Amino acid sequence: MITQKLIALADAPYRDFTAALIPTVDKARIIGVRTPAMRSLAKELLKNESEKTMAFLEELPHYYYEENNLHAFIIAELKDFEQVMKYTERFLPYIDNWATCDTFAPKIFLKYPEETLIYVQKWLASTDTYTVRYGIGILLSNYLDAYFSSVHLQWVTAIKSSEYYINMMIAWYLATALAKQYEATLPYLEAKTLAPFVQNKSIQKARESKRITPEIKEYLLTLKVQKS
Repeated sequence: MITQKLIALADAPYRDFTAALIPTVDKARIIGVRTPAMRSLAKELLKNESEKTMAFLEELPHYYYEENNLHAFIIAELKDFEQVMKYTERFLPYIDNWATCDTFAPKIFLKYPEETLIYVQKWLASTDTYTVRYGIGILLSNYLDAYFSSVHLQWVTAIKSSEYYINMMIAWYLATALAKQYEATLPYLEAKTLAPFVQNKSIQKARESKRITPEIKEYLLTLKVQKS
């Protein structure tokens, strides 16, 4: 049984550490398995027990946090884009924390940037917190370099939410965009039309970046706004 394989990898001190990082998940649902071990298990299961592993992907919802992470890592190992996207779409509504959301990154998306972008647009419009966060995260990781378009900035800054985990990802995206696509991104901060939390957190994260010059950091400080 796949769950038993996860339990066999349990690390009690790491369980305490993980529980402190993800307060939205009940500690009773955390086994305490390190991420490299789960990634290795995903590869091993697909290689040696593929039928059971694919059946595991149908067993939603899972109980344990690590079952969800393993689920994500298994999907990320699949080689067919349509299959990966089918399982991704099925899995996203069950993600219930930032860590599972942010470590789920199928490399095959990079091979199909235009096709993936269609799904990203849909995810950004979702009512599920972590589906929206996931869509922003994919734009952050895959679309701020060669595949960047200023329209992506429009999509992200148009998101209005009271959800902390969405707004934090918007801020991470904008801070990274300032480092990689400064000229395109700066006007969104200069306009001061973002939610005060997003505006100020984006500036804070950008100022913490080693990729942004001291001069720009000083200028960004002048764009902070008063919290309403």
